[in-house]
Amino acid sequence: MSRRPAPEVAEVLDQLAAPADRMILAVGRHTLPLTNLDKPLWPAARGPLTKRDLLRYLARVSPHLLPHLAGRPVFVTRYPNGVTGERFYQKVWDDPPPFVRTVAIWSADRGGPRDYLLVANLATLLWLGQQAALELHVWFSRVSPRPDGRRLGTEYARSAEDLEASRLNYPDFLVVDLDSYDYSGREPAGGEPELNRRGFARVREVAFEVRRVAEALGLAAFVKTSGRTGLHCYIPIVRRYTFDEVRAMAETMGQFLAAIRPRDITLDWAVRARAGRVFFDFHQNVRGKSLAAAYSPRRHPLGTVSMPLTWSALPQAYPTDFTIRTVPDLLDEGGDPWAGILHAKEDLETALGAVAGAGADPA
Repeated sequence: MSRRPAPEVAEVLDQLAAPADRMILAVGRHTLPLTNLDKPLWPAARGPLTKRDLLRYLARVSPHLLPHLAGRPVFVTRYPNGVTGERFYQKVWDDPPPFVRTVAIWSADRGGPRDYLLVANLATLLWLGQQAALELHVWFSRVSPRPDGRRLGTEYARSAEDLEASRLNYPDFLVVDLDSYDYSGREPAGGEPELNRRGFARVREVAFEVRRVAEALGLAAFVKTSGRTGLHCYIPIVRRYTFDEVRAMAETMGQFLAAIRPRDITLDWAVRARAGRVFFDFHQNVRGKSLAAAYSPRRHPLGTVSMPLTWSALPQAYPTDFTIRTVPDLLDEGGDPWAGILHAKEDLETALGAVAGAGADPA
């Protein structure tokens, strides 16, 4: 049964139902100017998807999306003229609206701090939608203390050394990005593999292998579609280890899987060497790197979404099943498969002990 939207969300949806191409949107006690609401952002979708469709989507999924963004620096990919036009990344913003929270973080390139966005409320989420920020990329670490960050530093902007000792250098997740390099044969010369069922079936198999290894080490694993050709595996961990240490553990996991399934899995950085296999990308386990957030739209022509799944749903899932048209109803009916993911954290020390006990080098 579909749930009734929260009052703030219902109010936004009522306003977006008006036919005007521009308006001043009331979001709780905040106001937000909206323009070009009927501009197609995914023109090739089955019925073009417009900025209005994007804003309606963000409002409807906000009760599930915002918890996955809470306390985490966010940057975005903007598509001012839709997914067929030019795109650019944006990490910092000049003079955002007063309802937008930021966190100052030391930048080695700048030799000083820069302000990063924290998406803490519905108004900020809709403001990003107005900016045609279609893809939301979120850090794997966060400034929030609960449940395991109180002992970690809270100085992010003063120096590189302080940032290294802070909560932002201790991730909540070990992440694995699984990408298919099974080519459909329709790609342009030198192009990346396009989504195809044979390739995605192989990615599914590898994701289940990641889950098996994680569980053997006493760790829980969660999975979501990337919204493109692959899957993202997230393993929630207690904030005890730095990004460097977590990346080493992820690499060890990948090396183990590539050794037992060399025809299916590769860690090779050379694209040509990946052909016909699944690329096990552990390199995202770096402070400041990111993957598309759970429920973030993607640039696929159909308006796909990076969709969290249960493991029981994965065998039947395909990325184009999950779009900005379909996902809100799925969430209304079944809820968020990743709700409470941070409560599933385990201590990576247990896994390192298991590796050592098996005779491997924990480093």
